[in-house]
Amino acid sequence: MTTSRKTNRDHAKKKQRPMVEDQVIAEQLSRLLTPAITNQENYYRKLGLRERILNLPLMMAAVLTLLWRDVAGVRELTRMLARDGILWCNPTKVSQQAVSQRFLTFPSELFEKVFKDLLPSLRTAWHSRNKRRLPESIQFTLSKFEKIWISSTRV
Repeated sequence: MTTSRKTNRDHAKKKQRPMVEDQVIAEQLSRLLTPAITNQENYYRKLGLRERILNLPLMMAAVLTLLWRDVAGVRELTRMLARDGILWCNPTKVSQQAVSQRFLTFPSELFEKVFKDLLPSLRTAWHSRNKRRLPESIQFTLSKFEKIWISSTRV
């Protein structure tokens, strides 16, 4: 009597590929973060961190890329950095080991300070979101229906 062996697909190796970079979002992130990162560069030097390849702007771009584009790990991030560059950073060839070690030693307070610099502009944008004019199609639909749901799909 033969029995078929069941496979547990949870244990199969999944192929994770990072999402494609959306140029509009990348430009918006760059515009939003560049002043905050520039404000923290003096503090970066005060901590005794010298200007190197894996500096504050590149590390900030690396962390955002890992989160935003759902990059599987440091190896893939290193490939992306060498091949295309990430966000506002030009293609840069660095070793996977260097990136891994830099993540372990990079002061988290720099990321915190950049985030805290962003909070006032994020609050302003959040409060002004209701002041935007709705598109004509949505205004027309709201005149016919009490409530509507809007879904956006990108191909």
